[in-house]
Amino acid sequence: MKRVLLCLLAVISLTSEAQNRADRVVLEDPGSSTLILFGDPQAYMKYDINQPIFELTTAWVADNVENLNIKALLCTGDLVDRNESNYIAPKKQNQNSTQMWEALSRALERVDGKVPFIASLGNHDYGFRGNENASTHYPDYFPVTRNSALQACLVAEYPSRTGRMDLENAAFEFTLPGWDRKLLVICTEYVPCEGAVEWIRGVVRSDKHKDDVVLLLTHSYLKERTAERMPKETRFPICRDPKNYSGEELWDKLISQESNIRFVICGHTGKPTGDLEDSVAWRVDKNLSGKNVYQMMFNVQFLGGGWQGNGGDGWIRILEFKPDGKTVGVRTYSPLFGISPMTKHLAYRTASYDQFQFTIE
Repeated sequence: MKRVLLCLLAVISLTSEAQNRADRVVLEDPGSSTLILFGDPQAYMKYDINQPIFELTTAWVADNVENLNIKALLCTGDLVDRNESNYIAPKKQNQNSTQMWEALSRALERVDGKVPFIASLGNHDYGFRGNENASTHYPDYFPVTRNSALQACLVAEYPSRTGRMDLENAAFEFTLPGWDRKLLVICTEYVPCEGAVEWIRGVVRSDKHKDDVVLLLTHSYLKERTAERMPKETRFPICRDPKNYSGEELWDKLISQESNIRFVICGHTGKPTGDLEDSVAWRVDKNLSGKNVYQMMFNVQFLGGGWQGNGGDGWIRILEFKPDGKTVGVRTYSPLFGISPMTKHLAYRTASYDQFQFTIE
């Protein structure tokens, strides 16, 4: 009996500790819901020693689905460093493409059936080095049938450049607590082609979705809009086609014209300085209807040591949709730092470009 009592006390003690553990993040408003954002995980994948850090972030998401009322896990693309390559360059990576895709898939198994994983594919996710062609292994590892939570919110899709219905261009609808309008998340292939752009236009203008708040998730966009960048990165083969769009072209062709596209998220660009400020961007412009369009870039691949670093120090973004039906809070958090009481004080970035909020009227 004494031994049973001691075991029971131990279980109670462990349960108590788990409820108050260091990495427990709470909502700013208990009535909110969230989207979790991952930025360009390619550098996690290219070294086997980095892959557990990414696995920690997906485990954290799976563990917090109910706690943070997570509606979806988004990713800005460049899921792997090379889509199709057996070659290992010792000074650049120690994993071939198959190992990278398998590591990514294994890490994301944690969220299957719990929360949708929605990604906008990047240039590294195509071809054998950097989109020499439109072939990608993404649908081989992430078919729509894999994740029941994804199937439940999928409302539209458009074929990829190879003619497959493989979630490169897809739309997902969510109901948010306190919001009169539904949230429509649309992900695109890298520099979406004209057909995909027109498909997006048709979806957001349709009777079913014309009143939705639209979040467009695309890989290459925001830094390409600035004056020092070319309108299109012509060093990438897919970009050379004048009917594929990114940056200012995508703004002019689609985003500025559609009144309900109110939020754009991208990745792709950054600097290997190790500073988060060089890996994020934020811009607000008015569309042709006079409404603010909030545009965010989030890319972690250079954090944690630059090109040959640990892949991103575990940094993610928590997008909290407040129950007032218009306010979105942004926090930048690292489960890697948050998991230990010794480093918990480093788990949040609180600079103005890391932590802020905005209002969708």
